[in-house]
Amino acid sequence: MDKNRYVENMVDESTADGVDNYLGEEDPQARRFERVEESWPPLKIKPQSARRAGAFQDARTARKYWIALGVTVAAGLLFAFGLLAWNNPMPFGSETFWLIAERRADAVIAMAIVAVCQAVATVAFQTVTNNRIITPSIMGFESLYTAIHTSTIYFFGAAGLIGARTLETFLVQLALMIGLSLILYSWLLTGRHSNMHAMLLVGIVIGGGLGSVSTFMQRMLTPSEFDVLTARLFGSVNNADPAYYPIAIPLVVVATALLYLNSRKLNVIALGRDTATNLGLNYKVLSISTLVLISVLMAVSTALVGPMTFLGFLVATLAYQFADTYDHRYLFPMAAAIGFVVLTGAYFIMNHVFYAQGVVSIIIELVGGSVFLFVILRKGRL
Repeated sequence: MDKNRYVENMVDESTADGVDNYLGEEDPQARRFERVEESWPPLKIKPQSARRAGAFQDARTARKYWIALGVTVAAGLLFAFGLLAWNNPMPFGSETFWLIAERRADAVIAMAIVAVCQAVATVAFQTVTNNRIITPSIMGFESLYTAIHTSTIYFFGAAGLIGARTLETFLVQLALMIGLSLILYSWLLTGRHSNMHAMLLVGIVIGGGLGSVSTFMQRMLTPSEFDVLTARLFGSVNNADPAYYPIAIPLVVVATALLYLNSRKLNVIALGRDTATNLGLNYKVLSISTLVLISVLMAVSTALVGPMTFLGFLVATLAYQFADTYDHRYLFPMAAAIGFVVLTGAYFIMNHVFYAQGVVSIIIELVGGSVFLFVILRKGRL
């Protein structure tokens, strides 16, 4: 473009006459020519590169996520293989070797089920309640599990408790736990004055009441019966019966898949009730449906292996740190992978290094409880 034509066009398009006159300049037209000439040659404005909002802050964060997920999955598979092959007395690859590995695989499958249940349920529960320092255990699942087994041995003795390890008993436990949750949700979340915090408080009260009844019945047991009950109440993969898997695995797969498909909606729920409602989301319906799926996962995990109070909290806390994203499409896989690593790693180390497999759940509860206290006392939040 010619310089003179550029200056004329810029001056003609200027709207500064009124301003210049107001400032009292003697020759505003000449002044405008001077300002335009100073701006020659015109700057070429480069179009901004297309920007998009993603789950990660930048490419580096995304790369760190995939590396962390890959390392976690590899570590979980390595521990799982160690549980199958370590100290196997038969030659590798022989028929007897695979028979022993197949029996050990039942425990590994139980670990995978529990890891997915605890991880996915805890992350989703903390999102719906908008609180990262509570777990689904607050709803009384573990107290109900304790009450069921305590009442069984109280009324039918040790033989009745041992004989109650059947598929029918497993289904009854699932039905009771899910049924209790549905009663709470329909009572406290479907009315006109629905309140999530009231539901949590009622869950705590019910759990405390069931715990008190269980303690009373345990006081009436004989020492031998109490020992049998105590062994059953510790969360352990040894409590899992492979006969439960045809029921447990489909329930876990369906519930987890539905939660994962709702990941984008959970991202909106994490913004809070008012924001989610303003964005057009049916907050009440989605919250109740999510809590029902969480109840299914927690019921399966608790009925299968027993209480794992702080496992979910430990796994969720680590997942938030490693994933470094708000998007549940990436939080769920990371949490499940970490849960599997924690369980398989703990069982491998305690079984093959310290030869104390029975205390795995105690160690997990100790570590998880310590992390919980650290978060509360040090940060107050996650």
